[in-house]
Amino acid sequence: MLKINITNQTLKHQGKIYSMSSAKNGIGGQEGSFCTPTGKFKIAEKIGNGLEIGSVLVGRVPTDEIYSPELKQKYPDRDWILTRILWLDGVEAHNKNTKERYIYVHGSPDETPMGTPNSRGCIRLHNQDMVALFDSVQIGEDVVIMKS
Repeated sequence: MLKINITNQTLKHQGKIYSMSSAKNGIGGQEGSFCTPTGKFKIAEKIGNGLEIGSVLVGRVPTDEIYSPELKQKYPDRDWILTRILWLDGVEAHNKNTKERYIYVHGSPDETPMGTPNSRGCIRLHNQDMVALFDSVQIGEDVVIMKS
């Protein structure tokens, strides 16, 4: 089980604790809110197995780009989803729209600050942490996202 703590900005799995970043807009499940939902979830899909670290994904599809400062400068407003994706599916009434909201655990540029809320709803990890987590979880595995 993955345990995500919004207050501490941590993700725990199999005894490992990862520093992460949740939504800048706080917690919530409303469509278009750019908030991180809470409650119980399942890992619906694992995307990006075998991709090079820093691979850019748009719409869950690799673009054949590798993240770089030059690429960031070219696309300053892009929400950088890198390396791997764990697509979450809510299993409670209040978070059933999670998959349709495209809420993921995903890799981010190494300079992305962790430990502080700054995403657009997803859970961000640094790329090396994302690869380690991705390799240790299974589709259907339980996830809980709690405020504290």
